[in-house]
Amino acid sequence: MNDEGVSRSRGVQSVEVSVGLLTALAANGGPMALSELAAAVDMAPAKVHRYLASFVESGMVDHRHSGTYDLGPRAAEIGVAAIARIDPVNRAADALADLVEETNLTALLSVWGNAGPTVVRWERATTPLVTTLGLGSVLPATSSATGHAFISYLADRLVAPVIAREAPDKTLADFASLRARVRAEGVATADQDFIPGLFALAAPVLSLDAQPVAVVTLIATERQIISPGHRAREHLIAFTRSKRSK
Repeated sequence: MNDEGVSRSRGVQSVEVSVGLLTALAANGGPMALSELAAAVDMAPAKVHRYLASFVESGMVDHRHSGTYDLGPRAAEIGVAAIARIDPVNRAADALADLVEETNLTALLSVWGNAGPTVVRWERATTPLVTTLGLGSVLPATSSATGHAFISYLADRLVAPVIAREAPDKTLADFASLRARVRAEGVATADQDFIPGLFALAAPVLSLDAQPVAVVTLIATERQIISPGHRAREHLIAFTRSKRSK
């Protein structure tokens, strides 16, 4: 094999190793020590450390003060961009401005990421709205309308670990009535549960097997938005249903 072939082969192998390391970090759901990551991918810690040094330099991995490693800002950017290109997420993102125009309410589109509901699109209404939320923000699954919309449709095996992490004093059974109500009504609401002064209405964009590929959320400073008869509810449900997988 010539030098070019060797280089090409090594290059491919390096990519495979890199993907394996990043995948292990993503699957863990939180920071990992060097020894933990090395064990997860069955590699020598010294070799893993060399890869991590490059990842940290590029922003793909974050080296924390505790000495552990986690996915970095560059990985988040790539992940969000990739998800936003997938149908029906892409269809919902492209039409989000139309929903804002119809309702005159700020709207956000979220997907289920490794850390929970993650905002991938944000469309502001003309009415001023002061919030620190933005692209890449991770919302709590157990105390936000967006999170409630997700956990009401996700499988129990995916919901249970999130509840254990965010609300250790509660179990899956404690959210049974909420999940049933959201499924029956088609929307989840938040009465200043997450951010004081903000009210939210959220509905899922479902796949063919009734899994939430995304959640669309409308937010406002007036409580009327979450009332059963508010027109925003009808607009939101119609919008998310029109973007479902076909």
